Amino acid sequence: MIPDMPYSWTKTDPAQTTELHLWPHQSLQPRGYAGFILATFVMILLPLIPLLGSVVLWGLLPFLMLAVGGVWLALDRSRRNAQISEVLTLTDQRAHLIRRNPRGDVQEWDCNRYWARPEMHQQGGPVPYYVTLKGSGREVEIGAFLSEDERKALYDELVRALRN
Repeated sequence: MIPDMPYSWTKTDPAQTTELHLWPHQSLQPRGYAGFILATFVMILLPLIPLLGSVVLWGLLPFLMLAVGGVWLALDRSRRNAQISEVLTLTDQRAHLIRRNPRGDVQEWDCNRYWARPEMHQQGGPVPYYVTLKGSGREVEIGAFLSEDERKALYDELVRALRN
């Protein structure tokens, strides 16, 4: 098993319901995000110290601020794109998947647990070892944002969970 998987299984006792929560890796937490932007700002301004009081400073400053703004926009977009979550709920009778996308829209899939089955597409998917759930005449992706090794481990765990 891979340490620090970006998903977790939880089981509630009374209803015998099992939930799988999946989320993408987020290596830069909010505090680190702010620190990185500040460090970038400071590092870009350090070479400008000898130019204080000269006209050249005012010629370079807009371009350097544009560079800091570009880094901020790129990191912010990356952070927003990582705001995906998937929750697979398994009961004795049903398998239910809810995916919350970065823009807030929600996608749902529901199936009789007996007919639900995971499939791994080693090739031909958007990523290698693409994992899907099939049932009720539909096939939906699960964990596409995970790494290749994590998708392999997830597939094995889904096979075991749906078999029980």
